[in-house]
Amino acid sequence: MTRRSVAVLGTGIMGAAMARNLCRAGHDVRVWNRTRAKAEPLAADGARVAENPADAVAGADTVLTMLYDGPATLDAMRAAADGLAEGTVWLQSTTAGTDSLPLLLDLARERGLTFVDAPVLGTRAPAEAGELTTLIAGPTEVWERIEPVLDAVGSRIVWVGERPGQATRLKLVCNTWVLAVTHGAAETLALAEGLGVNFDQFLDAIAGGSLDMGYLRAKSTAVRTRSLTPPSFAVDTAEKDARLIVAAGQEAGVLLDATAAGAERFRRAAAQGHAAEDMAASYFASFEPPAAEG
Repeated sequence: MTRRSVAVLGTGIMGAAMARNLCRAGHDVRVWNRTRAKAEPLAADGARVAENPADAVAGADTVLTMLYDGPATLDAMRAAADGLAEGTVWLQSTTAGTDSLPLLLDLARERGLTFVDAPVLGTRAPAEAGELTTLIAGPTEVWERIEPVLDAVGSRIVWVGERPGQATRLKLVCNTWVLAVTHGAAETLALAEGLGVNFDQFLDAIAGGSLDMGYLRAKSTAVRTRSLTPPSFAVDTAEKDARLIVAAGQEAGVLLDATAAGAERFRRAAAQGHAAEDMAASYFASFEPPAAEG
């Protein structure tokens, strides 16, 4: 294995798991998070916790960003500017959408960075197991430099092309499917309960057929057992992604009515107090919240 010096900016659900797996693979890892308390546990895994983005990236040959959205990524990388060396590889893994991409690319050009569009597919469990799928769009000449990093955080790499943005667009398409299935499971369970239908009978009815899937069973079980924390993918982040998808569709002249309605379901669920729970909490958007007492 070729040892790399990697700065991970953003240590939420995904970033922390990726940083931990980079440490386990023997890489030199520095981490930064806006809320330092979320980064500090990674010191036990061998990561160096930085006070600010510039300290995190100083001397790193690879910077991996896994933050909330495009603006947060832009802010962090601008704050890191004094520590960035020309030629550093920037693996941009935040789900940033198409609107933020030109600004991120402009910053990379200004600082002389090699930008690699690198969103990932997967949630908490595959991230912790190092089994993410990484979608890659970037110059082929950096492949040998980034492969050791990608191998540490995932089990599969999909090379999309050389033009940045191609991987981001594929990620939005993949997330459209994930969110559609999530809402489908949530609404099906809600309707079954509303109509007094035994949900296990529904599962038996579709068992083994083309409509059956492990994802449906996992998400419905999470809701039925109220096992929604810690989230695999939180409601507030799912709402953000849904709105990025709708915006990208509008830019392309594509109306995404179901995804727009799904974003509203996530907003209602968040307003009911489920923002930090797993996105299967879309289920709660099917019901009116209890009236406040007094």
